Amino acid sequence: MTPLVAGGYAPLQKYLTDRYAERVVLTFSEIEDLIGFTLPALARQEQAWWAEPIADSPRSDQSRSWTQAHRTATPNLQARKVLFERE
Repeated sequence: MTPLVAGGYAPLQKYLTDRYAERVVLTFSEIEDLIGFTLPALARQEQAWWAEPIADSPRSDQSRSWTQAHRTATPNLQARKVLFERE
């Protein structure tokens, strides 16, 4: 069993881990409902917030939540949705 990430993004990791579908699409609002707080403004404005960290850089709490669930995150900022695909 994969350990849950620390911090507020653990519920997102658990949700993604528990989904059998190869692709899961969540709106920003659905993600906020899962984690219990509002996503930061950068999540709504910058693709980089959702990007994988540069090699040898520490992972952010949010990116650990989907990478530890064996997913990648592809945001559509205009539609306010994120596609999480199984790696």
